[in-house]
Amino acid sequence: MSSSSTTTLPLCTNKSLSSSFTTNNSSLLSKPSQLFLHGRRNRSFKVSCNANNNVGEHDKNLDAVDRRNVLLGLGGLYGAANLAPLASASPIPPPDLKSCGVAHVKEGVDVSYSCCPPVPDDIDSVPYYKFPPMTKLRIRPPAHAADEEYVAKYQLATSRMRELDKDSFDPLGFKQQANIHCAYCNGAYKVGGKELQVHFSWLFFPFHRWYLYFYERILGSLINDPTFALPYWNWDHPKGMRIPPMFDREGSSLYDDKRNQNHRNGTIIDLGHFGKEVDTPQLQIMTNNLTLMYRQMVTNAPCPSQFFGAAYPLGTEPSPGMGTIENIPHTPVHIWTGDSPRQKNGENMGNFYSAGLDPIFYCHHANVDRMWDEWKLIGGKRRDLSNKDWLNSEFFFYDENRNPYRVKVRDCLDSKKMGFGYAPMPTPWRNFKPIRKTTAGKLNTASIAPVTKVFPLAKLDRAISFSITRPASSRTTQEKNEQEEILTFNKIAYDDTQYVRFDVFLNVDKTVNADELDKAEFAGSYTSLPHVHGNNTNHVTSVTFTLAITELLEDIGLEDEDTIAVTLVPKVGGEGVSIESVEIKLEDC
Repeated sequence: MSSSSTTTLPLCTNKSLSSSFTTNNSSLLSKPSQLFLHGRRNRSFKVSCNANNNVGEHDKNLDAVDRRNVLLGLGGLYGAANLAPLASASPIPPPDLKSCGVAHVKEGVDVSYSCCPPVPDDIDSVPYYKFPPMTKLRIRPPAHAADEEYVAKYQLATSRMRELDKDSFDPLGFKQQANIHCAYCNGAYKVGGKELQVHFSWLFFPFHRWYLYFYERILGSLINDPTFALPYWNWDHPKGMRIPPMFDREGSSLYDDKRNQNHRNGTIIDLGHFGKEVDTPQLQIMTNNLTLMYRQMVTNAPCPSQFFGAAYPLGTEPSPGMGTIENIPHTPVHIWTGDSPRQKNGENMGNFYSAGLDPIFYCHHANVDRMWDEWKLIGGKRRDLSNKDWLNSEFFFYDENRNPYRVKVRDCLDSKKMGFGYAPMPTPWRNFKPIRKTTAGKLNTASIAPVTKVFPLAKLDRAISFSITRPASSRTTQEKNEQEEILTFNKIAYDDTQYVRFDVFLNVDKTVNADELDKAEFAGSYTSLPHVHGNNTNHVTSVTFTLAITELLEDIGLEDEDTIAVTLVPKVGGEGVSIESVEIKLEDC
């Protein structure tokens, strides 16, 4: 196709994907890990596409970049991604299912089964998804408050989904649904010659919203209830800060044995958990949780870039940087729930490849998704990104009728337009700004080493303090509204197969009690869940970590100071963490 062509690519809009499969007998003799030795399935769905079907709204509006995405992301001319750079926008295309490969648990250890989905025969003609008509919203309830009638329906739907695993290639089966997360997150897919990773960037929220959308509709179809909605694990409210009872009933389809057994039976969750139990009273844990929620939703996320994560256009390296909620509480909830005491890799919830095998994963992510809506309600400049590379990024899913579809980020920004909403629950963290101060007045920065003497730092194996000069002080309200003050940690490097967490405080020294987070000086935390990049043989991840500190400086009375003190306290994995440099920037919001 000529680059100047304006022809719209014909896409199929079939509504009747046959549930029958074509089988290559040789695949039945292969071990699971060998089925995708060459990135191709030996078994596929039959999809019949009619090029004369009416084009949809997306097709009418495809620009040159979108047409190129069709070629790059869905096979056929996929290799064109390496021929020349894109002239304009470069959104992430949907993955090339035909080249889906082996997923990795960690260095030298592959996932023992294929995480790749069945490939439609007419993969080059997969249509864009269109929302079906709806008569009422599906309302997602808080899991801890669900009644027995709801729990029975949810158990039945999940049982029926598990029964579909009898055919391991049924895309609606429980394991195939779990494999979606494995394939997108553990190195099975590549786009533009690089691994595709939907975590640690601005793809995190939209990918998981689409993922839950189809999972929820599949469950509803299995019990013939189009109004069925997933529950959300309300861990941001004290009443929901424990495993919801419906998931803790042994023998239930919602129960998973690969959970930390020490965290059952009403144990209060630690939203900052990273593998080590803290000897802290329950009330302090709940207080810490609400403090973390306030920092992640309000203080550290005044602008879209902080909330959603770093930009991830086609051609860039994966995992450029997490948004606030992906960092905490999303990641610690995974770690807290996973069975790290008994499972080598924290299965199920404690590792990306296996997380979807625990039904509570979808309940957890429903509340993560709810935070997207709650964040926008706070106001200010909290709004969706407008970058076209983000809006036009795409994913691939099967719907409840086993039809394959492509979806765009731009179509999942409004949950109500997608047909679902959330039952309201109070959000006490919104009024939980920490006001208790550890230090009276300004800490003497003259007694602390300057940032240039501390960094580069070879390992964060103990608490460290340093002083750092701000780019501007005594800023006016207008200046603060125009630009956010950002504490930036450049090139944090660590082994991405290990758990990592360190906390950041301002205006205190390294003697600070880091087990009590409800302090005005607590700025935030960096965390990382074990994950593997297929093309990263040494498993050293390098990221940039940022904290918005404008509000924090106001609260602790340092607005007029030219130099401030910063303290880092490692919680887990600090001995393997290095940091090249630290600086404070002013960035447009």
